[in-house]
Amino acid sequence: MELLTAATFKEKVFNYETEKEWKFAGTIPTIVDFYADWCGPCRMQTPILEEIAKEYSGKVQVFKVNTQLNPELSSLFKIRGIPALLFIPSTGKPSLSAGFMPKEGLRDAIRDLFKVESDVKPAAEPKKAGGKSCC
Repeated sequence: MELLTAATFKEKVFNYETEKEWKFAGTIPTIVDFYADWCGPCRMQTPILEEIAKEYSGKVQVFKVNTQLNPELSSLFKIRGIPALLFIPSTGKPSLSAGFMPKEGLRDAIRDLFKVESDVKPAAEPKKAGGKSCC
């Protein structure tokens, strides 16, 4: 996952200074994670996004934007809470999802919004031995 600044965001995602209407600068569907280092749910989201980036390598790109270092990007997309995930299809308008998203939720969003399937099959549920589990 690549960390974007305002300058690299304009280059790789959307140049909001030169474009009046949305025009995606990338070529493959992209997720932009708006986060802050102090945010607990953001820290929980990061390893999941790292797994998603590997799982969908070459099919979906994942970027991160630190909202504290790039307040203009947060303002541009009206980010009110973090983590916030911006889903950008190859063509069409982006959509924003606020709050922590579990891995299966991300897979569902990628399938539904981007029409991209994972090559990784979910692990089978382990069979439970008789009796109760403590955890």
